[in-house]
This record gives sequence, C-alpha cells and structure tokens, in this order.
Amino acid sequence: MSLGWGIAVSDLQCDLLVIGSGAGGLSAAVTAAHLGLKVIVAEKDPQFGGTTAWSGGWMWLPRNPLAVEAGIVEPIEEPLAYLRHELGDRFDEARARAFLEAAPRMVEFFRSKTALRFIDGNAIPDFHGRTPHASLGGRSLCAAPFDGRRLGKRIADLKPPLPETTLWGMGIASGAELRHFFNAFRKPASLWYVTKRVLAHWKDLLLHRRGMRLVNGNALVAGLAVSAFEAGVEIRINCPARRLLRGSDERGERVTGAVLATPEGVIEVRARCGVVLACGGFPHDEQRKRALLPHAPTGREHWSAASRSNTGDGLRLGETAGGCVATDGAQAAALAPVSLVPLVPRADGSFAHFPHLIERGKPGLIAVTRRGQRFTNEADSYHDFMQALLAALPAGEPVQAWLVCDHAFMRHYGLGAAKPAPMPLGPMLANGYVKRGTTLADLARVCGIDGDALRKTVQRYNAQALAGKDDDFAKGETPYNHMQGDAPFAAERGWPNPCMGPLERGPFYAVKVVAGSLGTFAGLKTNDHAQVLDAQGQPIAGLYAGGNDMNSMMAGHYPSGGITLGPAMTFGFLAAHHMTGGEPSP
Repeated sequence: MSLGWGIAVSDLQCDLLVIGSGAGGLSAAVTAAHLGLKVIVAEKDPQFGGTTAWSGGWMWLPRNPLAVEAGIVEPIEEPLAYLRHELGDRFDEARARAFLEAAPRMVEFFRSKTALRFIDGNAIPDFHGRTPHASLGGRSLCAAPFDGRRLGKRIADLKPPLPETTLWGMGIASGAELRHFFNAFRKPASLWYVTKRVLAHWKDLLLHRRGMRLVNGNALVAGLAVSAFEAGVEIRINCPARRLLRGSDERGERVTGAVLATPEGVIEVRARCGVVLACGGFPHDEQRKRALLPHAPTGREHWSAASRSNTGDGLRLGETAGGCVATDGAQAAALAPVSLVPLVPRADGSFAHFPHLIERGKPGLIAVTRRGQRFTNEADSYHDFMQALLAALPAGEPVQAWLVCDHAFMRHYGLGAAKPAPMPLGPMLANGYVKRGTTLADLARVCGIDGDALRKTVQRYNAQALAGKDDDFAKGETPYNHMQGDAPFAAERGWPNPCMGPLERGPFYAVKVVAGSLGTFAGLKTNDHAQVLDAQGQPIAGLYAGGNDMNSMMAGHYPSGGITLGPAMTFGFLAAHHMTGGEPSP
C-alpha cells in the first residue's frame, strides 16, 4: 500500500491510538486496556513521558479516596462552588461536574488495578485562600516514589527529570524531602537523610546510569508506563503523527486512525474506537504563541519550561478533522517566571528554561522590575506572579524582572538553577546567570536596575519583614503563602512572617526572570466525555483530546496546584470509558 509519497506503508490495527505519552494520554491508554481494548501509544520523542515527566507530578483531585480516608470529606458542591467563584463567566458546569464526579473513581481505579500509587496532599491548600470555598487541604495527590527497575529495559525510554531541577540527575520530592536538603548542614537528621539519598543515587548511576528512585512527575509516568505494559499497551517512541485518517462504517463518518512516521518508514494505524490527541499543547509553536499570547508579538518572547517537542501537533491534527481551538480563555498559557540558564545549552543551541516555583515564597527574597520596585506578592502562585508582572509593565516593554536576595539566602536556598551550599556558585557567576554585587548599588549597576529605587525598596521591605506584615502586597497572609514559606527557619531568626526576612548582608545576588509557562491552556474544544467538538459544537466521532491538547476546563485560570494533571488523568479515564460505551463504576 502507498500514500503517494513513494514510501511503502504497513498497516497496524488497534482499538485505540493515543498520540502522546504524558499523563493524559497514558491515563486513557491504561484505562482502555483494562476495559479490553488493544491500545497503541505513539510518541514523537525518543523517550516517553512528555512534560509530565519533568513536572512536580501533583494532581488537583477533590474528594479523592486518600483524603476521605484521612477524614477530609466534602460534598461535591464545595469544590464546584470554588470553581464557580474562580472561573466566573467562563465556568463550564457540565465539564466541571463530570471531572469532580469521576476524579475519585479514577484514583480508586488506578490504585486498586494498576502499578500506580499515590501520596496525599492533605495539607496543601488551594492557591486563593480568600476565595469562598477554598480548601485548606485534601484536594491534591501526587504519585508515590516509584522503583524504576520495574520498567526493565524500557527505563532507557523514560524521559529523565529536567536536569536543571535535579542534583546530579537525582529528583527530589517536594515537601519533607526537599526540607531535608535545605537543612542538610543545619540538622544532623537531615544530613543523614541526604547522605543516604545521595549514596543510593550514586550507586544507581554506577549500576544503571540513572537514578532508580523516581519521584514527582517521573514517578507518575513510570507508574503509568508499567501499568500500560502490564495491560498489553504498546508504546512506540520516535513516531510522530503526520495526519489523521477518516472513513465511514455502520456508525457513520469518523476518525479511524493516523499516519505515523516511524524509524522503519511511514505506517497507517487503524483504530476501531478512535484516536486520543495528547501531544502537550503548543508551548513551542511560535505561530500559535504569536496568535494567543499578547506579550509574545513575534512568538519568540515567551520561554516555556515544557518539553521542547510540544509544538502544537495535536491542535493542528484536530483542526484538520474539524476541531476548533478555544481562544476565549483568561490566559492561553499556564504562566510562570523562568530564567534562561546558559550553563547547559541544548543541542540546538538554545538555553535551558528554569521554572521558578519554590524559592519565591521563602523569607529573604524580593522581586523587582528594572525600576527597582516590587510589583507583587512573591509568595503567590507562579501564574499570579506573572499576571502581576504583565500588569505592572508598560505596553511594549520586555517582560522581565529580577529576583533579589542576600548571601545568607543564596547559600541556604539557592536561587533558580544556582544550587545552595555546598554546591559551588562560581560557575553560575562566571556564565552570567547569577549577578552579584558587594552592595545593593553594585548589584543594581550590573543588572541595569534603578539603584536608588532598589535601595529604598529593600529598606522598606526589611522594616516590614521585621514587623511581620507586608503592607504593600500582603505577603504571607494566605494558607498557600504559608506553605510556600519556611516557618521554622523564620522563627529561628525571630522573623514573625514565614515568607518574609530582611535582605541584610552582602554580597547580594539576582537572577533575571522572563515570561514563560509550564504549558498551555488553550486547546481543542471538547465536551464532558473529552470528545473533540466541531464548529457547531457537535462531537467529532472517533476523536478525543487529552492533557494540554484539550482546552483547559479552568478556562485560562489557575485556582490551585495540579489543575493540569488532575483533569488530564480524569478526562483520559472518562474518554476510555466513553469509547467503550460504558460509564466509570461509582
């Protein structure tokens, strides 16, 4: 058989073809396989996992079984009401209710029938504690640490964690484990914990050439992949999708598969039940960014920390079948401040993009524009931080700010890709990633910041830090802020606010952050079964979207951590049930 390109084609037959191997795609694949379908997953990259493998792995899943077992029980109307307040006129009742009803069933399915295990986030609050019906905890889960040896030889095909966020390639779990690393040279118990972890990791490097204790998003992908293999799912890497196939049968016209470019040649994959598009959205598609991100007029002013291969393939494929990309969200991307790391250039000459998710809420750091002035509560979410920066800058000005700290902060917490003590700081100073000044005036000069304004900003901030109250931006006054801070460390120094400490003794340091994201929100319009919708709002038979190829049910808002992976896992689960004609068990 030939496609007219002079290339021989071999056909493959399956029930479900999933294009993309992040959490959304693998959730659909594993669920469908357990429902009796033959499933093929086609991944564009030479390794599977997508951006999920680089992520923190947290999922927003209200009313999940782990919370219920801990005594945190809430009716569905509580998270529904929170979303109504947060999303306003963009709230989609049908999709929100479908998600919240299915999420607990999805978690129970995966923990009872697959290799995936979870740890609870019962102490993790929603981002916006002042919004009615916000929760103090119980709405989040993360994948439990996973033994990479369970993947056997396929461990080589798992995308490793983002190098810039690891220590010698070793992933560090958020929460208690991360605190041990921060306190390794202050507390003997933490030093012992870190020593054991590092020695075990070095042993893995010697035996396996990578760490085998997988955490965060890497653990989520590994657990899903092992579950997929055990259920008979075929995961093919180096197989980008070129176009969708359409045809007719007794059910009518529908999407029937896709053409894949494989290392062995071009093939057609026929999928009886349909295709799930889960290619990771458009964070590196310059044309789409130019159209949907006002702060990126050429498409090149936005640097995403998402996987480099997420170039909008799924959205374009969906559009060729009649699907529509939503353009009416509050934001088209999950915004985050990122810094450009020149120490580790990519193979194509670009730089690593480091997402600043952790250190901004710790005591002893401020963020300023080039005018030397603060513009937001640094301990708020990464998305809120970027929203505030965009609002603070005059139209047309490059979107950038500086994270500023003193020497004590730098050596205790690190700053961006610059690691805390005892890791050397010299290389990051030498390559210009970290700027240093003996005084604030020196630092302002090397950064191009208004020196007099910076001095006044720090003076005012230090007085507020010692008083424990941020009169400018209310830093440290919400449960989420408190979690982002460091209450024990602040208390040791007599600072009353866990997110605020004075910048006292030089040298002082700064890292420039620019407009970026963790991924994109704007995707193909879908219904509450994850079916892609056409221009008339009707489902396109045989075509589903998952992960960031699906228009976010949050409609460009970011009400809590994990609102990407939680819905991705849940709608993948729902899509698999819909294509088999069933409903998830209650």
